[in-house]
Amino acid sequence: MTDQPVHILMIDDDEDDFFLVNQLLQDISPGQYLLDWAPTYSKAVEEIDRKVHDIYLADYRLGPYTGIDILHHFQQLDYKAPVIMLTGKGDYTIDKEAMQAGASDYLVKGEISADLLERSIRYALDEARHLRIIEENEKKYFSVFEKAHDLIILADCEKNVIDANPAAIRTLQYSKEEMLTLNLKQLFFQEDHCKHFFEHICGVESSLRTEYNFVTKHGKKLDVMVSAVTLDEQEQIFLCVVQDITERKREELEKQQQQKFVVTGRIARVIAHEVRNPLTNILLAVSQFKGEPVSVEDSQVYVDIIERNCTRINQLITELLHSTRMIELNIRLHGINELTDKALALAQDRLQLNEINVKKEYLKQDIMIPADEDKVIIALLNIIINAVEAMTPGKGLLTLQTAKQRDKAVIIISDNGPGIPEETRSRLFDPFFTNKPKGTGLGLTSTQNIIMNHKGTVHVESEIGEGSVFTIVLPLN
Repeated sequence: MTDQPVHILMIDDDEDDFFLVNQLLQDISPGQYLLDWAPTYSKAVEEIDRKVHDIYLADYRLGPYTGIDILHHFQQLDYKAPVIMLTGKGDYTIDKEAMQAGASDYLVKGEISADLLERSIRYALDEARHLRIIEENEKKYFSVFEKAHDLIILADCEKNVIDANPAAIRTLQYSKEEMLTLNLKQLFFQEDHCKHFFEHICGVESSLRTEYNFVTKHGKKLDVMVSAVTLDEQEQIFLCVVQDITERKREELEKQQQQKFVVTGRIARVIAHEVRNPLTNILLAVSQFKGEPVSVEDSQVYVDIIERNCTRINQLITELLHSTRMIELNIRLHGINELTDKALALAQDRLQLNEINVKKEYLKQDIMIPADEDKVIIALLNIIINAVEAMTPGKGLLTLQTAKQRDKAVIIISDNGPGIPEETRSRLFDPFFTNKPKGTGLGLTSTQNIIMNHKGTVHVESEIGEGSVFTIVLPLN
């Protein structure tokens, strides 16, 4: 419990019951619980409408009314405060009815002890808090769906459209009702594109990012980039984030990379792959509290599950924001040879452990660039570590080169690893995209963000069997 007292309203027409419950609460922890009394239904409604209490204890019998009427009033207010139902004797029918009406727990007055009451209050408050967190997250992600500028479409492998956001309805020129009766293949301009899409999204890959041609209701052709990912493999439901890239295709590569950080498709995939699983675990744990009463030991297990998964969600959001947001730079002049050597030194243990040979081809005369030393070293280190992990231990060769091209400084990091497939290379800097079993998928995203914040670019070239080459270009001024 928190240091702040818990404000409780007891709704009961028996003053003796109020006195006894108050005594039990004081026995638990004097001063921790502040109990107010509402002896009538009208007084209870008045107090509930004020929404000043943390939790409510409601007697089932309340004159001409019942505790179920109290729960219905909470529903009418759309007020989701925890309510514990009290009754003079155990009755499964009343218990079931109370739980269906939204009660957090059900206690028989003659069986209430100080420990039982405290535990019921604590669990009800914990459950309400966790449900509130889940609801806030759901509202946040629903807001992304509703307000996104990109087209977001939910569909199944029968090609039926399940849902579409306002941007999709607006761009494709259908009404909401028309969209929900569409077969997704009607949006593809070419039949072979449709076939290719469903072979991938409903096959073993369960995700893709490919350019297609869509057609609006009135026959207008759109060049689109479709990012799709399976949300529910069992139900075969997938999510598509569709960008109209008719004009964007003409833009320079550097502008395309900058736009990656504001594309809702990245956020949608994070929701699908990273946040959905911990949210599911939270909901499963919460459902246990709604079922039959559980032991203290079991309850602690469920609380631990909820806390662990909430922490995981918070970490994912924090990591994503840190890896993609504009960052403040502590700019000083540094040599590119110096920066590369410092990054290499931090990877020395990995290099030795994997028996990687290092070849340096530096400028004889180091050149200075305005840079945040710590952040550029992190960016270079991420690339070096990726190269080390890609190469075969005992056979790897890491080559570091520095050069000057007019008013640009160039750092080239290459390896003799297996190379990167084209489909992987196109997603290499995407948040949370990784082929490593324990990787976060944010290392290269962070690297790209750091380089872009320095007004530079990072580019990768690779051929299967020939290794990979990362080229970082930074301005001298």
